[in-house]
Amino acid sequence: MASFWNIPLPDDGTRQSNLVPSSLSTRLWQTPFAVDEVSSGAAGDILFNSSGFTSDGHVPLGFDQLAQEEDRWIPFYSPLCPYQPEQDSYHELHNFNWNMKEYSGELRQPQDFQEPPWSWQQNTEGPSIGFESFVLPDCRNNNVAHPLSMYSEATDNYGANRRYSYPTSYTNTTDRNWRNESENRTLDIGFEGSAHLYQPANVETWQDAKQREDLAFHGNSGESYLNILRSVTDGPSRPGSYAMTSTRCETPDWCLGVIEIKPNSDERPTSFCDSVNKWRKRYPASDTKSNSGMVWNVATTFPKQLLSNSVFKGHVLTHATSQPISFTTAATCLVQDFIMDILRRTNEYPPQEEHFLSICGSDEFLQNDHLLGSHESLQKTTSDIFLRLHKKTTLWTCLARTQEDDQKLFCPNALMQYTHIWKVPREKLSAAISKYNCQAGHLLQSMHGMNDLLESIRAICYLLCSVETKAITEALGKLRMALMMNEQRMYQYSGSPMKVSAETAMMDLSSAISHLIFIYCTSFHEDLRPVKLLPNLSYTEAGLESHFSFTLCAVHNTPSDWMKRFTIISVSCSLIYAGKKICQTENKKNEPVKKSFFYFIHWNEKISFPLPSKSLPYETMLLIKFRSTDNTSGGAQTLGWTCLPLYSKQNFVHGTLLLGMAMNSEPPAIITPGVFDPNLPTGVTLQIDFPRTEQAFLQPEPAQNRNYTEAPTVESMKHIAKLSQKHSLSLLPEAEKRFLWVYRSHCSHKNCFLPLVLGSAPSWDPNTVSEMHEVMKDWVFSSPLEALGLLTSGFSDQVVREAAVQQIEKLSNDELLEFLPQLVQALKFEWHLESLLVKLLLMRSQQNIRVMHRLYWLLKAAINEPHFKSWYRKLLAGLQFCAGRALNSELSKETQLVQILENVAVKVRAAHDSKRQGVLKTELSQLERFFQEENTCRLPLDPAVLVQGINREACTYFTSNASPVKVSFVNADPLGKPVNVIFKIGDDLRQDMLVLQIIRVMDKMWLQEGLDLHMIIYSSVCTGKDQGLVHMVPDAITLAKIHRQSGIIGPLKENTILKWFRRHHPSQVSYQKAVNNFFYSCAGWCIVTFILGVCDRHNDNIMLTNTGHMFHIDFGKFLGHAQKLGPIKRDRAPFVFTSEMEYFITEGGKNPGRFQEFVELCCQAYNIIRKHSYLLLNLLELMMQAGLPELRGVQDLRYMHNNLRPQDSDLQAISYFTRKIKESLECVPVKLNNMIHILAQMITSSSTKFASKPESRDVTPITDRSIIRATVLGFSRKQESVYLIEVVKSDRTVILTEKTYSQFLKLHSQLQKQLHVPPLPHHDHFSHIHWDHRRMQDLNLYLEKIFNGSSELAHNEQVLSFFLDEPKRGNPGDQFYMDPGLKFTGKEPGIQLYVSYEKPRLKVLLKHLKNIHLPDGSAPSAHIEICVLPDPDQTSQKKTKMVPKSTDPTFNELVEYDNVISLQGHVLKLIVKSRGTFVGAINIQLGQIQLNEDIWYPLGNCII
Repeated sequence: MASFWNIPLPDDGTRQSNLVPSSLSTRLWQTPFAVDEVSSGAAGDILFNSSGFTSDGHVPLGFDQLAQEEDRWIPFYSPLCPYQPEQDSYHELHNFNWNMKEYSGELRQPQDFQEPPWSWQQNTEGPSIGFESFVLPDCRNNNVAHPLSMYSEATDNYGANRRYSYPTSYTNTTDRNWRNESENRTLDIGFEGSAHLYQPANVETWQDAKQREDLAFHGNSGESYLNILRSVTDGPSRPGSYAMTSTRCETPDWCLGVIEIKPNSDERPTSFCDSVNKWRKRYPASDTKSNSGMVWNVATTFPKQLLSNSVFKGHVLTHATSQPISFTTAATCLVQDFIMDILRRTNEYPPQEEHFLSICGSDEFLQNDHLLGSHESLQKTTSDIFLRLHKKTTLWTCLARTQEDDQKLFCPNALMQYTHIWKVPREKLSAAISKYNCQAGHLLQSMHGMNDLLESIRAICYLLCSVETKAITEALGKLRMALMMNEQRMYQYSGSPMKVSAETAMMDLSSAISHLIFIYCTSFHEDLRPVKLLPNLSYTEAGLESHFSFTLCAVHNTPSDWMKRFTIISVSCSLIYAGKKICQTENKKNEPVKKSFFYFIHWNEKISFPLPSKSLPYETMLLIKFRSTDNTSGGAQTLGWTCLPLYSKQNFVHGTLLLGMAMNSEPPAIITPGVFDPNLPTGVTLQIDFPRTEQAFLQPEPAQNRNYTEAPTVESMKHIAKLSQKHSLSLLPEAEKRFLWVYRSHCSHKNCFLPLVLGSAPSWDPNTVSEMHEVMKDWVFSSPLEALGLLTSGFSDQVVREAAVQQIEKLSNDELLEFLPQLVQALKFEWHLESLLVKLLLMRSQQNIRVMHRLYWLLKAAINEPHFKSWYRKLLAGLQFCAGRALNSELSKETQLVQILENVAVKVRAAHDSKRQGVLKTELSQLERFFQEENTCRLPLDPAVLVQGINREACTYFTSNASPVKVSFVNADPLGKPVNVIFKIGDDLRQDMLVLQIIRVMDKMWLQEGLDLHMIIYSSVCTGKDQGLVHMVPDAITLAKIHRQSGIIGPLKENTILKWFRRHHPSQVSYQKAVNNFFYSCAGWCIVTFILGVCDRHNDNIMLTNTGHMFHIDFGKFLGHAQKLGPIKRDRAPFVFTSEMEYFITEGGKNPGRFQEFVELCCQAYNIIRKHSYLLLNLLELMMQAGLPELRGVQDLRYMHNNLRPQDSDLQAISYFTRKIKESLECVPVKLNNMIHILAQMITSSSTKFASKPESRDVTPITDRSIIRATVLGFSRKQESVYLIEVVKSDRTVILTEKTYSQFLKLHSQLQKQLHVPPLPHHDHFSHIHWDHRRMQDLNLYLEKIFNGSSELAHNEQVLSFFLDEPKRGNPGDQFYMDPGLKFTGKEPGIQLYVSYEKPRLKVLLKHLKNIHLPDGSAPSAHIEICVLPDPDQTSQKKTKMVPKSTDPTFNELVEYDNVISLQGHVLKLIVKSRGTFVGAINIQLGQIQLNEDIWYPLGNCII
């Protein structure tokens, strides 16, 4: 044995007591020995680093630094408490709290931890603190006798200079002297007094710095162990620093050491950092275009016809004039041109530099290359605009990045710091390894001290996630056997088959520990490696064609209660691609939970899949899940799970891996690399062995000789178009997917959507993937937003996702801003952090502060999701690095402000109702102190909103369940208005954000079509889990407050809203503006709340502004998830549109046609939205994995699809939505619900049902010749007017007959002789022109009385013979054309129709009636009867539903006829009736009208 270990040892085998201080503080006792305690050199020499001594003689042996690292320390045991692995008497270490759902990333002291009962703790005298004399040299004459070591300086990653000392050589001349001198010395180590140590002499230095660098980073296995000890003891080395070395000496092969290596650029963290640095360099601080430091107002491109009639009025503040400059300019004026006009008026033209305009009251600027009217802040303004003119040189660009920011680099250490990733304490690991080396050497020399060696091994394993590999366990067994053989002197018998060498066993043990360090560091991306990777087990080689398999080795550090609770633990392994299982295996094994250093399960089971490794897609995930049945509860549960991608970069997974596990939770539905990071240490660790392979991923060959199907039939092409209306893969059955894939080569953007075609691919094999790529290559996208569907969880292929991002790149920054929530969710399904989507977001965030700001808060909210925490934290770290120091400072202030608001809201909510206002006033002092320190702060709602304080008197809280707090901020701009916000806790505001986002998208769809619905859409932002900010719209009041002003029954009154606006708008002009604003905004909110299925609608969630704008708030319930009282839904109307709203729109019934305009407006807007159903469904689908409370599955997506009805034609949609308007208008429970909110009472379970009673009718005997009714349809002017009469028999047969007025008089005279009959009026005093019209009305009234009167009269034989004998048949249109007279003027009765014809289908949309009355002048309850003549089989007759008591009823009912071969020769017959009374009629020659237009037709023969 080497002379280094030739240290005098006691003969009693208690050497370990000399290695441990006889007395030490609790903290020191809990700490492994630092490597400075013992170091080896030449024979018998011990080296110490003099640079570690303090000026006062204290010796920091690494303990101070270790003590500051963590509060979690590893217990080591004294001779009084020896380690006994055979028993369970030692204290168990539970590294993590198993009741936690997820690993927090920090090691904590277990609550039940107790210190070992050291004997010195009971001494009354102060303990002697120090080491035995032979451990430490004397340093009393250090500065005189022994000069200090030579120092070198090195620069670390962060650019700072660090000083390291490198003693380079030494002799053993003073060894014997200081050993004898300090034999019986008691040393005080850094507590009382000073430590006296000797410093070795004869220090030399290395000459070759390059040799030291190679050693530090490449781990030269030939380097002496002493040098490695020295390098790790001095602390973690940085790239560029050099490890200490000395003259070479022989080092035992079993010695361990670790070195720091350069980060591998192929590892994910390093690769991501390199990519971020590269993307950051694209936009240097000197690029003023992308780094302006200004917040730009969002600009949207609109058609000029929308802006052509808009004019802006306002004032511009300039430095050149003392008074504001008034202006009136067109909305179509370019901002740059408008600036030039202002400069001309201030005599500053031509300008010497660039100028910009900001909006007073905010810190945002108009974009010079956009129209004035395209800016969002100017579009909704209703008053004068105030702008401020700035010179570029005078702008304070406080948010811009600086040259100093450009100098910084994003390094893995910074990434770990941002993401709170736990790294192994390197000083502790080096100290534990040092102790292991000392104990190993001592054991080999003395053959004693096994317990101390076990403690040192336990310490190493503990630091490495409490992993004890099987190789370590077996090596320890060999070592125990060697010691036992030595004790029994079995080594004397050379022929014994159990002959074991202690050094060989120690070699195996060190090899096993070395491999553990290696697999730990490679698995968890540590930049440490063992100095020498000693020989260990060989790996299995895997061929490219072999089936995919791996060995499930062990589960380490299992919870202790597994041993008692679970008998059989099963493991299921699944291969997953694009959210679908490719293959799954399950293994049940009765493998007990064992205990050595820690609890573990040695599984050692080979898992095989019947699939070749080469055939697996690049994006395949391996999911491993452990399940068992609880012996106590009997329920099956998931114990833990983990996952990993099979390809890292381009290489197939291989070798031994340690994987962290997520405990006591189910894996999510979608498994991607971001869902869980197995490369982060957690409580329980899984060990897996993959076969060694050099397999690399190869992209599939391009598809050649594509197998095109035969040309599809016309019906097949129609079916493709029909399937495309599903818009989402989730809504397509498998059979329809197969159909689309078969005809994929005939699909294009004209008849289908690319995500539907690619998502219909039947498998994931290379040929199919190649076909997908070919289809995608030939596809022409109709819009960049079509590509959003390719970013859902159903598409994992990287080529497909990159093609989608290339399309989205075509969006401007302002357009991209609107879809950031979906893109943040799409990041979950990316395969690596250097993806094209991550690149797009980080690069755009550097171009636009709004993008950066919104992305920051979206990522902050996403971090709170149950999964993807580590994934989003890394992305957030990259984003903050790109932001620069100035913007990061602003974001930090916003975060601090949110924390204060949270504290205030929590305390207010927890207080009693009577004390809440007082608590609020007290806690507001926190906000006041914040603004005293920070002066100004931006709000998370909008980076352009700059505030400088609060208005204490205006702050309050709301009396809802969550007790949200209203805070009134003081605007930093003197010309700005106060900024009122609501801070809410307890609600998931991400759902409100989603609803408001989709409403904004809908509003832009309308504006793009030239339709302005005067929408007010407030802003909301989620700032954390179940908390966030909501912007308050100024001058707005809830509908409930308006109702209260009219008393308890205010919601039941018709004129409540009208009276309120009349009171606020005494002038007719302002009142009409309010009516107009309400008219448009009410239509818009009816549509959006219907499509999104917004529920919990009552008068406290509907608001009105003084200007007439209506808007909704609080979107905690949507997609039809209505609240219920028992089985009864509280929301029973499709949307909120009450009779009081109709009353206000029609101005109290004075303008009934206004309601028809309202219906037309709603239907027009509804059809505009339906054109973009694909986009809206994609926005919703991308958020399905966000964990929103009301958006969970396909059924929610289907709900919105059913409301959009993309499969319907526009005419069908008009008819459908009109029915919904009527349903809402007639829904009485809406008013009752509003009244209940007014009364603050609970809705009883037994709600009253409102149903109309059926009218009582006489029972009439029916015969074959019975007549139900007879109606005069028209007349023909001949010598005597002939009337065309429609007769409906009891068998529903319809016949036509002709009768003159004289024939009616004759019948009437005959009936008078037999029965009592109603009178038949004469009209001789009317002019000839009006005779026929008036007689037609009187005859219809006469016939109604006959057939609805007594049964005897209705079934009189003379009556039956009069109408049924000799009927007139044929085409009545030839003789009885009902002349519509003059062109419809709008004053006479009329009907509006929309007629379309696609052979052989005729479609008639019966829209509106106007100016219709009953004979007595009252409003009829009208319906329309329609048929197409000739109709010999009497099959074309149809009728609409009745509209009660309206002179201007709306129907919007679609009638379709399928077998109309030609329009020529066909007549459309329309009859308007009111409960059987004839109101009006018209016959329309279909061959002579204009199709596909809304046309009014006058009704003939009716009373005006």
